[in-house]
Amino acid sequence: MSLIPYEPFRQMDHLRRELERFFSTDYPTMNTGLRSNFSNPRIDVYETEKEVIALCELPGLENKEDVNIEVDNNLLMISGTVNKMNEIKEENFHRQERFYGRFQRTIGLPAPVSTEGVKATYKNGVLEIRMPKVQSTTRKRINIDFH
Repeated sequence: MSLIPYEPFRQMDHLRRELERFFSTDYPTMNTGLRSNFSNPRIDVYETEKEVIALCELPGLENKEDVNIEVDNNLLMISGTVNKMNEIKEENFHRQERFYGRFQRTIGLPAPVSTEGVKATYKNGVLEIRMPKVQSTTRKRINIDFH
């Protein structure tokens, strides 16, 4: 009799897969397995002294028209589409876990940023967005005319 190591999160993983399958709009076939839900790509956000930087994992983008970036009221909104490869016929797949379809993500930014001067680069499946911080005006004490 072989011993199977106890994995406390195995049931949680099973529940997550079942919920994804239940709420999924495209139903998996028996040979492809469960398709990934990528509607919310992962994002890292950090700041330096002069800018806020967001790194977003978006593998599979083919051109810049496939992604849209907006900055409004200290919110960063990223949306777009990852297109499916047409080279492989559906019936030839044994497993299909890579994502294709629409994605969207909106996150709050940790500091006020300017919409002017925002730069975005895409390399090796990672979208980097650099947003300059709004330069705060110097603090000034206001004298009150008290009568």
